[in-house]
Amino acid sequence: MTDKASLFMERLPELLLGFSGKLIVALIIFIIGRWIAQAIAGLLKRMLGKGKIDSTVVQFLGNLSYGVILAFVVIAAIARLGVQTTSLVAIFGAATLAVGMAMQGTLGNFSSGVMLLIFRPFRVGDSVIAGGITGKVDDIGIFATTIIPSDGRKVIVPNGKLSNDTITNFSALPTRRIELSVSLPGNTDIGAVRDLLRAVLESESDILKDPAPAIVMTDANAAAIIFGVFAHVKTENYGKVHTGMVEKIKLALTTKGYWA
Repeated sequence: MTDKASLFMERLPELLLGFSGKLIVALIIFIIGRWIAQAIAGLLKRMLGKGKIDSTVVQFLGNLSYGVILAFVVIAAIARLGVQTTSLVAIFGAATLAVGMAMQGTLGNFSSGVMLLIFRPFRVGDSVIAGGITGKVDDIGIFATTIIPSDGRKVIVPNGKLSNDTITNFSALPTRRIELSVSLPGNTDIGAVRDLLRAVLESESDILKDPAPAIVMTDANAAAIIFGVFAHVKTENYGKVHTGMVEKIKLALTTKGYWA
């Protein structure tokens, strides 16, 4: 046995003892660090859960915080073993940057989805115009939102497009105003037509009394008189009442001879 080998064998117990101490400390760092990561993630979930934030977002943000903290804990534990972590951190950072650039569009849709779920410009079941699509919201996902137009198509819109576009939500408020325009000849008896239109409004039981419905002359000239008919209804009754009023006004004006 050479002198170097003999010296190594003599120092082996000391080296093993020193490494064992480092290993134990590293394990303690990992165990305590993981417990802290779990505690912080749990606290974050409970805090977010008290607000009106979607459970999917709460779960994701909690898991994300746990993963980030745990990554630092692992690096700290490895460093305690005597391993140089500078290169490891650099590689991890470069890999994260590369993945982020490769998934730029996907991450944009994801962040937009999180914002939609947090701020709730619309909910599932709402009637909207969003991303150039008119229809009912069928699903709000992390990356895309599904909208069902009246013709039964299923349209999947990336959340990034929704966050960068104007959103019109027809279901956000409890009431909506029906606005109809009625054009009649210029020599029409204004009082008689006003009474006729008022009778049509009174025949609709779903029209709200407050705000009161209104019949307003919006324009007039020698050739024509334009009436605006306005009435508030509950949002869920808008389509039914709007269709019914158009039909009743047409029938009433035709019966009285104002329209052919």
